[in-house]
Amino acid sequence: MKFLKLLFFATFLLFFFQCKNEKGSEKNVPKISTIKEHTKSKLEEKISKPWDSLNKDNVEAFFTEYGKENKETKIRIKTKFGNIKIRLYKDVPIHRANFIFLTKIKYFNTTEFYRVAKNFVIQGGNSDETYTIKQRRLYGNYRIQPEFKANRKHKYGALAAARDWEENPNKLSNPFEFYIVHNRNGAHHLNNEHTVFGEVIAGFDTMDKIAKVKVGVDEWPLEDIRMTVEILD
Repeated sequence: MKFLKLLFFATFLLFFFQCKNEKGSEKNVPKISTIKEHTKSKLEEKISKPWDSLNKDNVEAFFTEYGKENKETKIRIKTKFGNIKIRLYKDVPIHRANFIFLTKIKYFNTTEFYRVAKNFVIQGGNSDETYTIKQRRLYGNYRIQPEFKANRKHKYGALAAARDWEENPNKLSNPFEFYIVHNRNGAHHLNNEHTVFGEVIAGFDTMDKIAKVKVGVDEWPLEDIRMTVEILD
């Protein structure tokens, strides 16, 4: 009888400690459901705040989501010569969202109109400021796929994205630099070469004043033409 009691007691202890060890070991075994939930929460966070992770590999996805929450289409460029009011087109959504994004992070506020090509364009969105350079590097100097539209021409007052002409067969836009057509007959040889994403609706006299400044051989104004850009609606 004693032997049976001892055997029963030993079996009970063995079973007890085995169960306890198995429960304790669960802490070191990742659960599939936990991993899925964690992954899902991370994905939801990226989707809800896509602009936290803008880089050269997710440009279209980033600005597609950003554009849904930032629908403004009117901006104002302020200079010492006066203001230029611009309407951004809705049918070029990536370029519009990009310009709104850069305006809201105040990228343009340390830039200037750095090129004045007489009877052609005034071009801006860059400078030698350290902040400007850092902002461009921060997002990897990304590029934007062209958004050519048959009804968006390089007319007088058209706002378009600058781009590299060399080693750029896909005509990718530079997201930071833009130009405004100042030739009253337009610049139609640039149609389907650069994306037109807006137009001037007020401030043509300011454009005229900027176009009259003295420039060097590189068309860079002898005196800086600083700008600040703000959202209107």
